[in-house]
Amino acid sequence: MNKSELIKSLADEAHIAMDDAICIVNIFFDSMKKSLADGDRVEIRGFGSFKIKEYESYSGRNPKTGQKVTVIPKRLPFFRAGKELKEYINN
Repeated sequence: MNKSELIKSLADEAHIAMDDAICIVNIFFDSMKKSLADGDRVEIRGFGSFKIKEYESYSGRNPKTGQKVTVIPKRLPFFRAGKELKEYINN
């Protein structure tokens, strides 16, 4: 499912206008992105949680040339599925 399919599903299930569904989904995702950017954890009970993992810089190697490169430190989002989602998927 992609974002447009989610919007259509929300509009159909909740019997709301497509413009309202677009607004709701955008607010939801924007709120999650802002919280993660601020370093907060986002938890949706029964579904899972999102958090930011911070990685230090390290020396890597360019696979094409074999030349050593320094990989800069980075912050990446990490998702962990909740217990209920895992059980739902496996049943």
